[in-house]
Amino acid sequence: MISVNDFKTGLTIEVDGGIWRVMDFQHVKPGKGAAFVRSKLRNLRTGAVQEKTFRAGEKVAKAQIDNKRMQYLYANGDMHVFMDNESYEQIELPAAQIEYELKFLKENMEVQIMMYQTETLGLELPNTVELEVTETEPGIKGDTSSGGSKPATVETGLTVNVPFFVNEGDKLVINTTDASYVSRVQ
Repeated sequence: MISVNDFKTGLTIEVDGGIWRVMDFQHVKPGKGAAFVRSKLRNLRTGAVQEKTFRAGEKVAKAQIDNKRMQYLYANGDMHVFMDNESYEQIELPAAQIEYELKFLKENMEVQIMMYQTETLGLELPNTVELEVTETEPGIKGDTSSGGSKPATVETGLTVNVPFFVNEGDKLVINTTDASYVSRVQ
């Protein structure tokens, strides 16, 4: 058990039969009444985000999440196959469970699979990924990095706003938390 006063971003807890990750929290001490903790939680099974308030000092169960390093192999219909690099064991995850992450996944990419006891909850991507631009308007000579942006489609189908100087075939570094352009790979 862990006290809500000890919440940290990224902590996983069990509340109301669900496995939740703390995305954000705030300790509130009103002038009148008891202190409480306002938190923003993401359900690791469904992906739903919920705001929940706890009384200060309230205890919740800590969920032990194990991360397994695996490699994305291929899509098999609506299922996506991952392989453990050490044991060569393969698991399948439905597209609905990893809908957001699919925007960044390429074959042979290394990811962290989140496991709770024997249940597979989903996957964690690296903070950034390198993806190649497959479609964008051509850049014009004189365009600079400070002057606006245009849409570009990358090899996974994701559309990202990029600076005007980016062309088709360029490799880009994309932030996986907000699907934003970081830089061009040199």
